[in-house]
Amino acid sequence: MTLRRTRAYAASGLVLAICTVFAWQNATAAHNCHAAATPGVNWHECGKKLLILEGQDLSGANLFGVDFTSTDLRNSNLLAANLEKATLVRASLADSTAKGARFDRIEAYRTDFSRMDAQGAVFASAELQRSNFQDANLTNVDFTKAELGRAQFHGADISGSRFSFANLARADFRGATFTASIDFDRAFFFLTRVEGVDLSNSAGLSQWQLNMACGDARTELPSGLTRPEDWPCQFQQE
Repeated sequence: MTLRRTRAYAASGLVLAICTVFAWQNATAAHNCHAAATPGVNWHECGKKLLILEGQDLSGANLFGVDFTSTDLRNSNLLAANLEKATLVRASLADSTAKGARFDRIEAYRTDFSRMDAQGAVFASAELQRSNFQDANLTNVDFTKAELGRAQFHGADISGSRFSFANLARADFRGATFTASIDFDRAFFFLTRVEGVDLSNSAGLSQWQLNMACGDARTELPSGLTRPEDWPCQFQQE
C-alpha cells in the first residue's frame, strides 16, 4: 500500500468519525428531554408529568408521545404544536392557545380544555372521556372517531366541527353554540344531552341517533327528523 493511499484511507476514516460525532450531536440537540420549554422544542416521547408549565411558549413544538399526566399547561402557547399520542390524563390546558395543533390519538381522561382556543385543531381518534371543553373555541375542529363519553361542551363554540363516528355517549352539548354546520355522521348518541340545542344546522344526523339522545321541546332538529315521543332523559335526574 502506497503512502498516498494510506493517507487517503486515514483521511476518509477521520471524516467518517467526524460525521458520526456531528450526527450524534445533532440528534441529541434535536431530541433533548432536558431542553427548556421553547418554541419548536423537540420533546419526542419525553416524560413531563406532574410539572408546572403554565404560560410556556411551546408553539410549533414536537410533543409526540410526551407524558404530560397531571401537568399544568394552563395559558400555554401550543400554536401548531404536535401532541400526537401524548398522554394528558388529568392535565390542564385551560385558557391555552392551540390553533392548528395536533392531538390525534392522545389519552386525555378528565383533562381540562376549558376556554382553550383550538381553532382548526385535530383530535381524531383521541381518548377524551370526561374531559372539559366548556367555553372553548372549537371551530373547525376534527373529532372524527374520538372517544368523548361524558365530555362537557357547555358554552363551547363548535361551529364547523366534525364528530363523525365519534362516541358521544352521555356527552353534554347543552349551552354549546355553532353558526356553521356540524358533522355528526354515524356518531354514537346514547343519552347525549342536547336539551335546548339548535341542531337544525347540523349534518349527518339520523333518526336512530336522536331516538337515543336526550332532548326536549326546545331542541331544534334538521329537516326530515322528528322528536321522539319520549326523550330518554326526560325524567332523569342530573
